[in-house]
Amino acid sequence: MNVAFHKPMSLQDFLAWESGQALRHEFDGTAPVAMTGGTAAHAALQRNLAIAIGGRLRGQPCRFFGSDLKVEVAGSIRYPDGFVVCGPVDPRSTLLREPVVVFEVLSTSTAGTDRITKNHEYAATPSIRRYVMLEQDRVAATIFARAGEDWVGHVLRADAVLDMPEIGLSLPLAELYEGLDPLPDPED
Repeated sequence: MNVAFHKPMSLQDFLAWESGQALRHEFDGTAPVAMTGGTAAHAALQRNLAIAIGGRLRGQPCRFFGSDLKVEVAGSIRYPDGFVVCGPVDPRSTLLREPVVVFEVLSTSTAGTDRITKNHEYAATPSIRRYVMLEQDRVAATIFARAGEDWVGHVLRADAVLDMPEIGLSLPLAELYEGLDPLPDPED
């Protein structure tokens, strides 16, 4: 039986390799992971994030970015569905290293990675103060935030307000689902 063992790719090798690729890839710390397309609900949530968060941050030192830019977190490269940076950003940059708030829209194929692997990576990245995972099929979110030395999780339901004191914003969670027809909350 022949088994080929590949040497793990370094972060620098990945960045050089990805710059020549037609499609986007994340880097899990050892190898490239191809990015796949999303659903209309996924795209609508990303759009609503950009409008709601980006609009509220206009004129402020913090800025919202979408999934066109990658972030370096805990030795991995990720393309979050949205994130906020509160420091200077070179307009030519394709890689940012100090996000403060990160958003992921959960999908069936990536929810495990988002909930476990990325959660650990984001927790291990000191600049990240809050991680927001948005459900696609219902108005709900799982939030992880720094509380001293802890990384504490909370679940928000449809009637909740998403507080983000790190960037000075609060907004009704339901606003991010505008134009969508999510399932009703089973608790209602």
